[in-house]
Amino acid sequence: MLRLTKLTDYGILLMTHMAASGKTRFSAAELAEVTHIPLPTVSKILQMLLHEGMLDSIRGAKGGYELTRPANQINVRDVINVFEGSIALTECNLDGGGACDQHSVCSTSNNWKRINQAVRQVLEDISLADMTESDFVPIFRLQRGIAIRGDNTMQLSKALS
Repeated sequence: MLRLTKLTDYGILLMTHMAASGKTRFSAAELAEVTHIPLPTVSKILQMLLHEGMLDSIRGAKGGYELTRPANQINVRDVINVFEGSIALTECNLDGGGACDQHSVCSTSNNWKRINQAVRQVLEDISLADMTESDFVPIFRLQRGIAIRGDNTMQLSKALS
């Protein structure tokens, strides 16, 4: 089963709460209270998001944490990358190319790259602002004709809506 870790799930929950509340600044204790996530875990997540530039920290009595960008400019893929690293469904999709014993005889490698790119794109297209909407329905477009070039980048030759 493909599964995000609890830290990732909680990180998205915290960021979505921050985006939805209408406030701009939050303490770790406040976030722990409203989300029912233990304070040590909230503090750890906030520090990770701060370290990766997703949050700013302001010291003092009126201090706290705030998003570094508007919620519509922060996507789910960015948050997942903080906790999980780059998204790769198979070994050959790891950044820098994973070590795979089957690479020379694999007949599915290019298709896995296409699938991996589609998953990354979908997560990139969903913003924190989208996540705040209870009736949000993502719209996915399958694309045909995505070519894998020698440098492992993709080139779209034809899109189907």
